Amino acid sequence: MLDNVMWAFGRASGVVALVLLTASVVIGIVTRSGRPLPVIPRFSVQLIHRTIALTSTVFVLLHVGTLLLDSYAKLTLSDILVPFLSAAKNPVWVGFGTVALDLLIAVIVTALLRNRIGTRAFKAVHWATYLLWPVSLAHAIGSGTNGTSGWFLVLAGFCTLAVAAAVLWRLTPRFEEAATLQEASRNSLRRPDGGSR
Repeated sequence: MLDNVMWAFGRASGVVALVLLTASVVIGIVTRSGRPLPVIPRFSVQLIHRTIALTSTVFVLLHVGTLLLDSYAKLTLSDILVPFLSAAKNPVWVGFGTVALDLLIAVIVTALLRNRIGTRAFKAVHWATYLLWPVSLAHAIGSGTNGTSGWFLVLAGFCTLAVAAAVLWRLTPRFEEAATLQEASRNSLRRPDGGSR
């Protein structure tokens, strides 16, 4: 009975983590646009992005931790940390989950050390979320018990459409226009000697 509960919770927490990760990626793309959102102040959007990202991380940890303790999944510590070495039923798909977890750890560590490593290093590693998200989606579809069921494929389709729409929006000329204006505004606040007013 307990194993059934653990297995169900492991699956559910994985689905919730994917939805939250999708929301975090979409909001992350939106916050980089430099354009304000209707009704929501810019600082609130950053706070929402951070909160959703942290909540998705909690659900990833619940997902991994539950399956680590589940006697049916039989995952080991190396299965969740070293990609593609799992003796599980679907080692490639489990490996994608491991890659996603490793990327998530890298993003979290650099976020926590942002003040020490600098913004440039943080941003360079933070770009890994653009790889983290599709790898997580592939893991969910390939190794999830419900990965190919109709309801999950519809959910995965909505997640894919949301991220694709955000990326396409970011690639529009209006985004470039807003980024150029934002950069010009920052440059106008700098003194000729490189300082700020």
